[in-house]
Amino acid sequence: MAIELSDFIIKMSNSLIFWRRHFHKFPELGWTEYETTYFIAQELDKLGFTLYTGKDALVSEERMGVPTPDDLRSAENRALKNGVPTEWISKMEDGHTGLVATLDTGKPGKHTALRFDIDALPISENKLSLKNHFPTSQQFTSLYSNVMHACGHDGHAAIGLGVATFLATYQEKLSGTYTLLFQPAEEGSRGAKSMVAKGWLDNVDVFLSGHIGITPMQIGEVVASAHGFLATSKLDVSFIGKSAHAGVEPQEGRNALLAAASTSLHLHGIPRHSDGETRINVGTLEAGSGRNVIPDHAAMSLETRGESSHLNQYMEDEATNIIQHSAAIYGVDCDIRLVGKGVEASSEKGWKEFLEDATKSSQRVNKIMETMPLKASEDAAYMLNHVRDRGGKATYFIFGTPLAAGHHHPQFDYEEKVLEVALDVYISSILSLS
Repeated sequence: MAIELSDFIIKMSNSLIFWRRHFHKFPELGWTEYETTYFIAQELDKLGFTLYTGKDALVSEERMGVPTPDDLRSAENRALKNGVPTEWISKMEDGHTGLVATLDTGKPGKHTALRFDIDALPISENKLSLKNHFPTSQQFTSLYSNVMHACGHDGHAAIGLGVATFLATYQEKLSGTYTLLFQPAEEGSRGAKSMVAKGWLDNVDVFLSGHIGITPMQIGEVVASAHGFLATSKLDVSFIGKSAHAGVEPQEGRNALLAAASTSLHLHGIPRHSDGETRINVGTLEAGSGRNVIPDHAAMSLETRGESSHLNQYMEDEATNIIQHSAAIYGVDCDIRLVGKGVEASSEKGWKEFLEDATKSSQRVNKIMETMPLKASEDAAYMLNHVRDRGGKATYFIFGTPLAAGHHHPQFDYEEKVLEVALDVYISSILSLS
């Protein structure tokens, strides 16, 4: 099977690149991945998978940070305009994106699940430098304003289709059952919980997921089991004050802008905790309507993180306290909404030895490292924990590649050869587990 695997990946190389570039060109934010979900479904349908979409794929009430109805309608209309059939929009209506694909080989064996995230980020891709930005020079930059695959999820979705193609091609030589989760809304830790709640991972023996990049490495370097997943909370805050003429009667106003600005400064002053790593970041702040008007509204988005759920909760509680008291100082009201929540997780030991054995004949995997701290939050943590809590095994790979810029940067990019390496790792793992 080793020779067949190498030949298979060679044959898949052009498809991996095509899929990756397609997803990169048509990025969609969490819960609006209508075109992405439809494209993936069409590819999987050709392969004979059983597909579950919309409310059949997730529990609607467990979704977090769903966009406004206006934003959802806008995304749905664009998807219709770009060729997604009406019946498919109906299945995914109101932000029920993502899908689950299952394959039963008909032979006794393990139940293996793999997760691939599919959403993009609210970032404008930097297209100014033809020389330095590979997607620009190869003409597959984002066609959508202020939306970009700046974290590698375009590659993850492509790898998922590669895994699916392998499973369908070689199912007669495999055993057990396979569940592929193409997860929406990973960014902001908003989507995984809704898929877990649907029960897809209740009886899983092995769960595999992973990420391209994270930190610059060489092609062929693979981390067998990442650790250091940070718990996180995502908060949206509205400050509601009172407008007034800034010259005629400034004393009548209640300045929401100043309340928000003061809040942002104090939030970054929260003392760090001695029990472990903690983080906070105010990502956006919008306020006011004109230079001669006391601002009556402000909107802020922020996040907290912690090495454990306990530490993250400390940061969230401190942040909430500061928001409320800063608003009170300026006499304005505030509304705090939790729009995303992630938990800590880790992989059990032993994956390095497993992966070394599984890839011993690989021509693409050159070096396997036992572990590396993620130093970030990952929605897959819900899935890792769910499987491990029920006695299954779970790990999270990191696939090394040089990076043009850091994750969530307008010039983020990676070397496309990493797609072949990741596909090799997943398939080699599946073969060793069968």
